[in-house]
Amino acid sequence: MREDLLREIFERLYDHFGPQGWWPGEDPFEICVGAILTQNTNWQNVERAIENLKKRGLLDPKKLYKLSREELAALIRPAGYFRVKAQRLKNFLRFLHEEYQGELERLFAEGLPRAREKLLSVSGIGPETADSILLYAGGIPIFVIDAYTRRILLRHGLATEEMGYDELQEFFMKNLPEDPELFNEYHALLVACGKHYCRPRRPVCENCPLQGVEEG
Repeated sequence: MREDLLREIFERLYDHFGPQGWWPGEDPFEICVGAILTQNTNWQNVERAIENLKKRGLLDPKKLYKLSREELAALIRPAGYFRVKAQRLKNFLRFLHEEYQGELERLFAEGLPRAREKLLSVSGIGPETADSILLYAGGIPIFVIDAYTRRILLRHGLATEEMGYDELQEFFMKNLPEDPELFNEYHALLVACGKHYCRPRRPVCENCPLQGVEEG
């Protein structure tokens, strides 16, 4: 059964890596900013960009909303693609301000289907970013699919190349308890496995905690 298989994967990863303590961020808004900035870059670069905002006391939805796109771009430069990401952040901030008076709690109070639909309407926010915001900042039970997760599923015969984001997400959400803490930890463990073992090139299969796992 797929439920048993997913439980085995989780237990193997948890036993190997231990709790991951995701998402790094002091409050929900910082997590939202990080989710947008981490597109197409590594987390170390995002941390440097966020630190720039913190040093100037700007890591606040209302303060960032008032900042010009040019000023914001200069501050988040370490995150790469800084002009594009500055525009995406400004799009998100304008949305948050105009729809919810700058208050994330009002967005999350909409509930999963509506909040997700609203986030996906913001230019520059796709499914992975929207779901990261909902899960990690809002504590809403939605499973995040990323390149690490897709690669692991493909290599273990649990997915096909044709499967899209929604189909891969459904694989987890239909076969796991609806628990945001579980979804949080599970996704973080898959990322750890993808980084250390299930690499795009030269995967370290012989030492991987998921060695031998496949759908029967």
